Amino acid sequence: MAEITSFTERTKASLREALLDAATELLPEKGYAALRMADVAARVGVSRQTVYNEFGNKASLTRAVALRTTSEFLEGIKRRVENADDLITAIGLAVRFTIEHARENKLVAAALGTGEDLLPLLTTKGEPVLSAAVALAEQQYVEFEPSLAPGAAALLAETVVRLSLSHLVLQTHSAAEAAESVCAVITPAVHAFTTK
Repeated sequence: MAEITSFTERTKASLREALLDAATELLPEKGYAALRMADVAARVGVSRQTVYNEFGNKASLTRAVALRTTSEFLEGIKRRVENADDLITAIGLAVRFTIEHARENKLVAAALGTGEDLLPLLTTKGEPVLSAAVALAEQQYVEFEPSLAPGAAALLAETVVRLSLSHLVLQTHSAAEAAESVCAVITPAVHAFTTK
């Protein structure tokens, strides 16, 4: 019986991933307003009801896409900063990767470009994205600088994430320049919080 459950769980997870893949492909093409659950279902070859059964509604589906995309970003950040020599270098690497990857990611690029109805996924409705990014950054900052008090690490993390999002939304610098800029602003704060 355990194998049947395991197979069922794997099949359900696979279906969920396929639906998320389809929505991820369709959102940059159509935008949030024009995205239909029927389009997602057709792309995967299932009924529209299957999509509703899995996600409930379009808003939940879109949130799941945003969270999965955020998870991919966070995993990329983890890989890039794990061998950094110090916290400031890690912050620079994370900011640079975030901006470069966001500009290459079709969904994020659409949200930042002409996808006005997708932009709230990163801004006004972006609390889950912000929370996940801040939590990872805070954890990494304490690993690099164990002397950071939790409140200080949280403040630094939220500041860096918000500055990174600002550079994403209003692209006036290259990723390298944005990373340098964020590091220049955050370095004095890091020193103030780690100097006893």
